[in-house]
Amino acid sequence: MKEKTFKYPHTFTLESGNALPEIEIAYTTMGELKRDTQGKCLNVIWICHALTANANAADWWSGLVGKGKLYDPEKYFIICANMLGSCYGSTNALSISPITQEAYYYDFPSISVRDMVKALDVLRIALEIDEIYICTGGSMGGQQALEWSIIQPDLIKNLLLFATNAQHSPWGIAFNESQRMAIRGDALWGQKTPKAGLEGMKVARSIALLSYRNYEAYQLTQAEDDSQKMDDYRAASYQRYQGEKLANRFHAFAYLTLSKAMDAHHVGRGRGGIEAALARVKAQTIIIGISSDYLFPVAEQKLIAKYIPQSVYQEIDSPYGHDGFLIEFETIQKRILEYLPALSL
Repeated sequence: MKEKTFKYPHTFTLESGNALPEIEIAYTTMGELKRDTQGKCLNVIWICHALTANANAADWWSGLVGKGKLYDPEKYFIICANMLGSCYGSTNALSISPITQEAYYYDFPSISVRDMVKALDVLRIALEIDEIYICTGGSMGGQQALEWSIIQPDLIKNLLLFATNAQHSPWGIAFNESQRMAIRGDALWGQKTPKAGLEGMKVARSIALLSYRNYEAYQLTQAEDDSQKMDDYRAASYQRYQGEKLANRFHAFAYLTLSKAMDAHHVGRGRGGIEAALARVKAQTIIIGISSDYLFPVAEQKLIAKYIPQSVYQEIDSPYGHDGFLIEFETIQKRILEYLPALSL
């Protein structure tokens, strides 16, 4: 795997009308790029990552990415880029502004999923990629992949979407705002320090986990086998552990930036509505929903499938809720290969 950083040394105008004086995008590649006799790309798989993931898809999607797996670097040229606003190498609120020579902190502008896709496309152009064989992602990664297929319908040949939506729901926005309230309530929030909001973000992560899983998942993984216990429960310890774990690898500024971008996701904005926007997609599309997903319920994936002309909806039964797209690798691979036999191992 090759890890690189692409620098775009020009003004990057955002959907809001604000602008960043320049941007950097961290990305990884796996495998070798193949072209036909006319120079057209043949084997590009572009993976868009979810909220707190990074550009190393083989790390967080290890069941699907790697030698001998569905997305095999011995067959495909696999690209994954860290989304704009995240803290794994791309421009974010703790990046140094070339204008002030100081970190942006609270002056970092709001960004949208469309801005993220625009940044991905700047990278694509720099890499001279003229066709994406498969563009894929789950959750917020699926929001990016879907948006990209609407902006440039002739670019993407196959679109694979997992547990995602065409517009973020009031339910999802409520969860995100509750998490941001925890961050803003942090004692250090408002100060210009990378530690600002970290304690609040631990609480935010705990709130998020409740939306990523569900009652059944916690019964399966966190139930007690000691009926005499009256404190220090597994479920409580798990929530604290996950908060600490995220605080060790992420920062609150990126968490706020990305969660607000997720809230603003609406493919129909400025395009005559969701139905008209989805009708623009030309890619052969597979949409996979998770039966127990309460954060991105299957009705949202069914809506996408209803209005994309060449689409198939598949549903996976899983007790793991929204996190099912990060867990149910065997079932996911089987469903995809039913429609994309060219990916057979």
